[in-house]
Amino acid sequence: MARRSAPLLRRLVASSPPPLPGHGGGARRTVTYMPRPGDGTPRPVTLIPGDGIGPLVTGAVQQVMEAMHAPLYFESYDVHGNMPAVPPAVIESIRRNKVCLKGGLATPVGGGVSSLNMQLRKELDLYASLVNCANVPGLPTRHKNVDIVVIRENTEGEYSGLEHEVVPGVVESLKVITKFCSERIAKYAFEYAYLNNRKKVTAVHKANIMKLADGLFLESCREIAAKYPSIEYNEIIVDNCCMQLVSRPEQFDVMVTPNLYGNLVANTAAGLVGGTGVMPGGNVGQDHAIFEQGASAGNVGNDNLVEQQRANPVALLLSSAMMLRHLQFPSFADRLETAVKRVVEEGKYRTKDLGGDSTTQEVTDAVIANLK
Repeated sequence: MARRSAPLLRRLVASSPPPLPGHGGGARRTVTYMPRPGDGTPRPVTLIPGDGIGPLVTGAVQQVMEAMHAPLYFESYDVHGNMPAVPPAVIESIRRNKVCLKGGLATPVGGGVSSLNMQLRKELDLYASLVNCANVPGLPTRHKNVDIVVIRENTEGEYSGLEHEVVPGVVESLKVITKFCSERIAKYAFEYAYLNNRKKVTAVHKANIMKLADGLFLESCREIAAKYPSIEYNEIIVDNCCMQLVSRPEQFDVMVTPNLYGNLVANTAAGLVGGTGVMPGGNVGQDHAIFEQGASAGNVGNDNLVEQQRANPVALLLSSAMMLRHLQFPSFADRLETAVKRVVEEGKYRTKDLGGDSTTQEVTDAVIANLK
């Protein structure tokens, strides 16, 4: 049967229609998005350059957006991690614009002011953090086929900030888990998996020890999972999860976690595929979204990177592509993501964390040169 089919197959290939004019024999351009009238109107985006390397990498994004003629413009605000609170004008700008792009904000360790990052998340109810940890073509890594999305509850848990000194030398810190927040983060994770053709959602927990708090989180995840029978659901204890991540990360797809565990899991996963400099991310709520470097910006206060102008802009550029899709500008997002990944894969312009010696500006110029 196969031998008789071969001549037919050759005739079909020979009679295939020629490529469309202007396409050079490449892939055809397909219609993937039909804008509504007025969708091309430039959109305002709140910009917080932040501390340390933040102005460098947000500056790179601004240059690329200008080169693309992207239909947006920035309202920039001077915010720093040592401020006692986020200025009301900044909160108002984000409420009005719905979208914000943010560089890193330094958070004092131990004493000092509270985290402005947490203030933003709570004030705007940005309850879901999303980080995509995936192999980047051209970057050598120990593991292949890694494509993990970590979805983290962003407003409660150990980050509730409820601490007090009971007696001198004894501090009590409260971990708050609620049914409402657990259900909505679980629903977001399954909805994300459903909309993005993901096959499995894994809930990360420590319910063997924190039976009530993490038990409530698991109970909520199980109830939501029952509504998505086409998506596989499983659970894993957080310490085993970390071991499995560094040994067989390809087994994970979408991971949904309480607040603290998500921070640990996302940073561990980022380390597997190139580090924090290449991981995009964002924080989203019902009405607002803030896009930033996906994994913890531990190099925010790296004075050497600032002095030498060698901060890696890749993570924030990819986060900006996520932002463009969120704003329903998919073709601009595709152009930006393709250009960034082409620069990384070619390897000529890379910052030190990726094995090169390029400056932020050199990487930015290379991305602009690769825009199609």
